[in-house]
Amino acid sequence: MVKRLLVLEDGTLFEGEAFGADVDVTGEIVFNTGMTGYQESITDQSYNGQILTFTYPLVGNYGINRDDYESIKPTTKGVVVSEASRRASNWRNQMTLDEFLKAKNIPGISGIDTRALTKIIRKHGTMRATITHVGDSLEHITDQLQATVLPTDNIKQVSTKTAYPAPGVGLSIVLVDFGLKHSILRELAKRNCNVTVVPHTITAKEILHLNPDGVMLSNGPGNPEDVPEVLEMIRGIQETIPIFGICMGHQLFAMANGAKTYKMKFGHRGFNHAVREIATGRVDFTSQNHGYAVSRENLPEHLMVTHEEINDRSVEGVKHRYLPGFSVQFHPDAAPGPHDASYLFDEFLEMIEAFKKAD
Repeated sequence: MVKRLLVLEDGTLFEGEAFGADVDVTGEIVFNTGMTGYQESITDQSYNGQILTFTYPLVGNYGINRDDYESIKPTTKGVVVSEASRRASNWRNQMTLDEFLKAKNIPGISGIDTRALTKIIRKHGTMRATITHVGDSLEHITDQLQATVLPTDNIKQVSTKTAYPAPGVGLSIVLVDFGLKHSILRELAKRNCNVTVVPHTITAKEILHLNPDGVMLSNGPGNPEDVPEVLEMIRGIQETIPIFGICMGHQLFAMANGAKTYKMKFGHRGFNHAVREIATGRVDFTSQNHGYAVSRENLPEHLMVTHEEINDRSVEGVKHRYLPGFSVQFHPDAAPGPHDASYLFDEFLEMIEAFKKAD
């Protein structure tokens, strides 16, 4: 097997075996605690520009199939695993993980002590890393890595450039694409919604011309502060159109209403995060993928915290007290992960119907 190196910006070196595409990459290294769902995770555009470490020891054992894509062209930088299964066994399997990563030009490295790597990230926080070939000096690789400036146009890289429809016969929904997962479209399709997916650059005036019943703000990668123009759009529609935000959409909805966000030490990435609904005490296990969060400190009076993460009490949901809008940090669409919170799509549609009756 061909040897490959994983180097962290603090100089920590891991040597493993190469699989996937034969390219060198640099990005922010993060970890995901899910036991399954590697295809959905790799194709989740919220991982744009990141090197994705799977903490579960065996990855690739059920292969890749046609149904579990969350995007057509994934932009995850690289994949780190303890063991990459060379054979895949599942009735839906169409190719191996290695074949898939080669086709998508994503390098992988296996044979890594992902437990030790995860403990480093948990202690020191997310950091830059590179996957490269054996041969260059560690000093030179580290110098290059420390000088690397990671891009800040992550949403621009993954958002659709033109609007497109996902037709239905029910309520008309505009879905603003910050790097959306296809599972959001699937949930709206289950409810017969007539969806129009639009670029993140759309203006409030353009949305109003579409005359939707509701607007969804999708998930997406990077720092919400990198797209300040979106806040003006949200403020321009929220008094006249119900809004539901997910993940990045949650952060942008909160910021548009005066909240602040912050970069978490290592984020929440996995499918087993327990979240409490404050009003009822209901606990849902949720799918999450985010490195930023809404700050609880100095939260504006007109925003009410609706959900919180049980382990660290970070804000997981907010609702506007006076306008028809709410958002959640987790993924009610799951994919992968538990579907405990899928009822939030129904609550969104119910809010639209109630708003229309009151209008």
